[in-house]
Amino acid sequence: MYRVSKVLNNNGVIAIDMDENKEYVILGKGVGFGKKVSQRFDKPEGCTTYRLEQETERGSAKELVKGIEPEYLEIADAILTESQKVFGDSIDRGILFPLADHISFAVARIRRNEQISNPLTEDIKVLFYSEFKVAETLKTILRERLQIEIDDHEVGYVALHIHSAIGDEKVSVAMQTARAVRECIDMLEKATGKPIDVLSLSYNRLMNHMKYMVARASTGEKLNLDMNEYMLDQYPQAYKVATDICKNLEGCIGHKLDETETGYLAMHIQRVYKDAV
Repeated sequence: MYRVSKVLNNNGVIAIDMDENKEYVILGKGVGFGKKVSQRFDKPEGCTTYRLEQETERGSAKELVKGIEPEYLEIADAILTESQKVFGDSIDRGILFPLADHISFAVARIRRNEQISNPLTEDIKVLFYSEFKVAETLKTILRERLQIEIDDHEVGYVALHIHSAIGDEKVSVAMQTARAVRECIDMLEKATGKPIDVLSLSYNRLMNHMKYMVARASTGEKLNLDMNEYMLDQYPQAYKVATDICKNLEGCIGHKLDETETGYLAMHIQRVYKDAV
């Protein structure tokens, strides 16, 4: 049983769980219709609940919700529902509040004709491909509900929020990963003297390999096979670039990479070299 503490709109209320004595945002079609403060009700089927007693990267959920228009909570909820279809129950719906806050600011920027530019958008598309595809549903939602058009730069930021909901990685860490990988790709382009085709299979493999390199560095996981000696002997140029990239990457992410990562990275770099010739 819940008790209404605030009606947000026809599709949302803030209510107290009377058994737990904790406050929740409850979203669902018609859940707020006709409700009054202090009214008691059972949660209807198909609604989603979000606990307000939590801290987010943008502050406490309880404080955030005060400044977010209810329609953006609904939009964020719709994005998380789409995310759950793809990623299952691994999605942490606790990101509702920072995601809604971000979408709210994005819409405000667009209405002021302040388009943002994100130099990492193309990298995010590759690094977090599935998350980006889900985030693209925001384009349709905003077009239908608010007659707002957003570009891929805005979608890229939403993709990072979705990625943060899959695991414990914060949005800022996901952005740091994308930035670190971008710096390493720049290093590789300078070494080859040619731009890398972002649509090539070798590029996609390299980007995904580097994403998992960063993940392994943060968890301390190690590779089972050491390719270092072989790659150094057979492809010394690729190995040298891999060594430099690993050092740069360690500085970017603040974690030490296992020595065996160099050989595997060199293998992917050699594939890119081959495509660039």
